[in-house]
Amino acid sequence: MSSDLSRRGFIRVLGAAGLTAGLASAVGQAAKPKAPHIVFVTGDDEYRSEITMPFMAQLLGRKRQFKCTVLYAVDPSTGQRNPKYQKNIEGLQALKTADLAVFFMRFRALPDEQLELVLDYVNSGKPIVGLRTSTHAFRYPPGHKNAKYNDRFGRDVFGQKWITHHGHKSTTEVSIIPTMAKHPVLKGIYGSFPCSSWVYHVTPLVGDCQPLLMGKAVNSSQTKNQKKYPLTQPVAWTKTYKGARVFFTTLGHPKDFEEYSVRRLLMNGIYWALGREVPQGGALAEPKGELAGWEAPNTH
Repeated sequence: MSSDLSRRGFIRVLGAAGLTAGLASAVGQAAKPKAPHIVFVTGDDEYRSEITMPFMAQLLGRKRQFKCTVLYAVDPSTGQRNPKYQKNIEGLQALKTADLAVFFMRFRALPDEQLELVLDYVNSGKPIVGLRTSTHAFRYPPGHKNAKYNDRFGRDVFGQKWITHHGHKSTTEVSIIPTMAKHPVLKGIYGSFPCSSWVYHVTPLVGDCQPLLMGKAVNSSQTKNQKKYPLTQPVAWTKTYKGARVFFTTLGHPKDFEEYSVRRLLMNGIYWALGREVPQGGALAEPKGELAGWEAPNTH
């Protein structure tokens, strides 16, 4: 007899005792686990995370498998979203109920109470995902008591601080590290693909980083300095922090999100960091319905 039939028979028996409604409700609740709460923390004045991250949140939330919240930099004087305003990200209290946080920040100087909410989350042992400029999420002035986080946050949480890149006129050819081809984060990602992001120099990575993808700079501004800044660098890796899974990628140019593989990479990374099985063939990253035809904005 199947488990479903057995369960229905069990409920019928209890129904005679007037317990059917309560048990059926309990069974229904057990059959529908709570959707993980993913909080996207945006705040960069270059790569338009305030547009690309809501797009990714919509892709993730289509089948209601995830509850997504997106936070934005807001100028208190106008009440308007303004990624160039570096001293305020509204709604960071949402991190208190987050099951996973996605950070895409650059050069923020948040007030103490907001910084504390970010630090409390990353130190909580909950999974973390980061993109591109989150290696340099903060920029407090020299001598400020929080200036230590300018380098420490990116280096400790994500595996590297800001060092340099290969120039705004360069692009990147991304390829899978052969020995990592079967990693769950790379499900459904095949061969190589181009990205508009210019390569960030990140080696040597700090901590227990496990690179998954390499990027080769095309039209690099560092061609005369390749010994110090090689053209090829890791562009996606996994690590741990405070016992939690961390996924990070230095990709994140707005045009990157027009590339199916980049969307799938980020979505797979979220599944993996949460400890959930990455869907067979990779996460569904095709924008359909109202998202069909999505076009990336230009950089700031």
